[in-house]
Formats: sequence, structure tokens, C-alpha cells
Amino acid sequence: MNGWLGKIGGGLLGFMAGGYVGAFVGALLGHQFDRGLAGQRLRDAGGGMHGEERRRVFFETTFLVMGRLAKADGRVSEEEIQAARAVMHRMHLTPEAVRQAIALFTRGKQSGFDVDEQVRALRRACGHQPDLVRAFLEIQLELGLSKGAIKPRERELLWRVAGGLGVSRVELAQLEAVLHAQRSFRGRVRRPGGENELVQAYKALGLEPNATDRDVKLAYRRLMNQHHPDKLAARGLPDAMLEVAKERTSEIGKAYDVIKARRGLK
Repeated sequence: MNGWLGKIGGGLLGFMAGGYVGAFVGALLGHQFDRGLAGQRLRDAGGGMHGEERRRVFFETTFLVMGRLAKADGRVSEEEIQAARAVMHRMHLTPEAVRQAIALFTRGKQSGFDVDEQVRALRRACGHQPDLVRAFLEIQLELGLSKGAIKPRERELLWRVAGGLGVSRVELAQLEAVLHAQRSFRGRVRRPGGENELVQAYKALGLEPNATDRDVKLAYRRLMNQHHPDKLAARGLPDAMLEVAKERTSEIGKAYDVIKARRGLK
């Protein structure tokens, strides 16, 4: 409705001032007003942020929040440090990027770090790019899952971070379940597996076993589109993190292969 306020208002004022011709002119002027207002909202939401700036904010927030998550229960264990390093390793970061990531991780652990303000900065940077928000949350969930389980205080912080990004707890839980299932296909050879693997394959695509063939294909295409490295790069994902996107598409592809082989899909 907001996109029509200028047109409607301009049309009414124009009609009162000059009849149908005035209404036409007023609507045209109102259209320009609506476009300008929409553009301003986009800039306010981060949609007008330069690509390099968006990448910088995404990179910084990733490791700052990761450090805060590691400190969520009051202390950072060796296991958490190793888990963070494992995530960095999977990204294939350059030595310089690793140094930056470690410095950000360390700063995120400090008591004075304002996680809420940093999350707001990321939300502004991501603008109307939900795939970037999803990619960010997947990286944070990866840290907890790589240790085997997400601790209660870590989960509370994840809820807080997700909420700041406009993602509900239910949506975060769904994302975690899908991510957990996708991880089970990491490093596997593309070949049909047993019943348990089939169950995990459905979960990896966010589906139930009774899904139709059409649902399976749509889910696969949607997930591949959401995680496609080139598309994420165009939307603002830092180049240093594209390896994670490539790995995720490989996991999704392997899960789809299991279902496809069982159903005989073409």
C-alpha cells in the first residue's frame, strides 16, 4: 500500500484542482514521489550500501559474533577455539584474513563488545538480501554444531542475534535442522546409501519422506539457488567465504542424489 500513497494522494489532489487531467498529472507526480520514497527506504535498509562495504561488515560481524558465542557461557574452551579455527580453515582464508579473523574473534569475546549494535550494522548491510542473512546464521550455527551440540547460553545468544536480523526462533530451528542434516553428507561420495541416509537426505532438503517428486525438485532448486556461490558473491558474500557456499551446494547435491536414486527421478 505504501507504494501507492503518492499516486493516490497526487491523483486526488489533482482531480480537485483540475478534474481528470489534473488527476492524471497528480498521479504522475505521486509516482515519482513513491519511487523516491522507496529508494530512500532501500538505502536506509542497507540496499544502497556499496558491495565492498557490505562484504567488510559481513566479514567483521561473522567473527565478532563468533567470538561472543564462544564466550557465551563465561569462558572460551580449547574446544571452542579449535572449532572456530576449523570454520576458518573450511573458508580457505588467506594468512592475512586469518589474522584479521582471529583479531575480530578476540575482540568479540571482550565484555565491552556490543553485539546488538554489530548485528544492527549487519542487518543494514544485508538490506533486502535474506540469503546473506541465512548464510551468516549458518556460519554461526556451524560453530556450535562442530562441537557436537549448542549449549543453552549459546542458543539464547543465537536467538537474540537471529531476532536482530529479523529471523524467528522457529525459522532458526528449521535452519539448524536442515544444516545438521546437510553436514552428514560432507565428504561423502555421491552414491545411494541406506535407509538412515535417505532420512537424512530428506531432512537436508527440508522435506518429509512423503513429499511429492515435484516438491523434491523444487526444494533442491531453491536450496541450490540460495547457496549458489556466484549469486551469493553478487549479493555481497565476502570472497573469503565462498568456499563454504561451494561446500554447502555439494552437500545439497549429494542429498538430492540419494533421493533421486531411490525415486528414480530424472
